Amino acid sequence: MVAIDESEYSHYALMWALDNLKESLSKAPLVIFMAQPPTQGTYSFAASLSSARMYTVSSTPDFVDSVKENQRKFASALLAKAKEICASRGILAETFTEEGDPRSAICDAVKKLNVTLLVMGERGLGRIKRAFLGSVSNYCINNANCPVLVVKKP
Repeated sequence: MVAIDESEYSHYALMWALDNLKESLSKAPLVIFMAQPPTQGTYSFAASLSSARMYTVSSTPDFVDSVKENQRKFASALLAKAKEICASRGILAETFTEEGDPRSAICDAVKKLNVTLLVMGERGLGRIKRAFLGSVSNYCINNANCPVLVVKKP
C-alpha cells in the first residue's frame, strides 16, 4: 500500500515504488490510500493586526457538508491521478480513502486491508518541527501492523 497526500513527497514515494517494486507489484494490485482530514465544527481566525482578538465561528451543517464534499472530491481526483500513473506503467491499482487523522487512518487501513508493506514519503520536517507537529511516517513506523518503507526525496 502506498499512502499519499497532495505533497511532492508522497508523489515521489509512489514513483519510487513503481520503479523499484515493479516485480512485486505485478503479482497483486497496489493499494493507494489517502486520508481525508476530519471536518471541524468550528473555525478560528484572528482579527486585524491592530486588534488582539481571536474569533471562533461555529459552522452550519450545510457548510460542514460542503467542506466534506469538497474534501471527498479532492481525494477522489488525487487518487484517480495516482491510479492513472500506475496504469501508464502497467500496474493495476485500487484506491481507498477514509476520513480521519492521517496517522491513525493509515494504520487502520493497513490492518483492515491486511497490507504486507506500507510505502510512504517523508515530508522533510526538521527535528524541531517534527517534535512539535509530529511525524505521520514516524507514527506509522511504530504503530502499523506491517513493515513501513519511508522514501526520502533526494
